Amino acid sequence: MSNKIFVKDLEIEAIIGIFDWEREVKQLIKISYEVEVDIKKAFKSDNIEDTFDYKTTSKKIIKFVEKSSFQLIEALAEKVSKIIMQDERVLNLSLSVSKPGALRGSKEVGLTIFRSR
Repeated sequence: MSNKIFVKDLEIEAIIGIFDWEREVKQLIKISYEVEVDIKKAFKSDNIEDTFDYKTTSKKIIKFVEKSSFQLIEALAEKVSKIIMQDERVLNLSLSVSKPGALRGSKEVGLTIFRSR
C-alpha cells in the first residue's frame, strides 16, 4: 500500500536567473512536491519515525535553496529532487519549481520533474 504526501507552494527567496540583475537580487521561488511513500506502519504507530517527515525535508530544501545560486530552475529542481530522494521511503516524486513574475502576463513560469526508485 502506498500513499502520497504533499507540500504545496513552499516560498523561498534565492539568486536564480540568467540576467545580470537576477544574479544580484534574490527572487521568490515556489516549490511544491508530492512523494509516494509506504506509510502503513505510521497508521498504527502514530510515530513520526514511521512516515515521511515533510517538515525536516522542507527545512533542508529551504536551507539549500536560500544559499544557492543557479541560472536555471531546471538545475535547481534536479538538486532539490536529490534532497527529497535521500529519504529511502520515497518511491516516487513529483516536484514543481516556479518563478512568479518571470514572464510578463503570466502568473508564474516553472517546470515539473518526476523521479522514481
